[in-house]
Amino acid sequence: MTPILDSRKLLAFTTLSQVGSFTLAARELHLTQSAVSHAIKSLEQELKCRLFDRLGRRVTLTPAGKQLLEHAHKIIREMQSARSGLAVFGK
Repeated sequence: MTPILDSRKLLAFTTLSQVGSFTLAARELHLTQSAVSHAIKSLEQELKCRLFDRLGRRVTLTPAGKQLLEHAHKIIREMQSARSGLAVFGK
């Protein structure tokens, strides 16, 4: 069975892709820079491909990263929709 993608890693991935910096992504997510770095490294190892090109302190998406970003946005939207839809049952 193929493992599924971890939502925390996807959130770190999408945030890093938006802000272009591990430091800024960590601030945005209220995590340490090390935690974000570890999440991305782990995601890249799981997927067996490089998702970002690192240029000094800045990062840009690789072609594989761009493809994953399309999927990640859809996945995160679906997760948010599920939470919203189920909120009525929690009241």
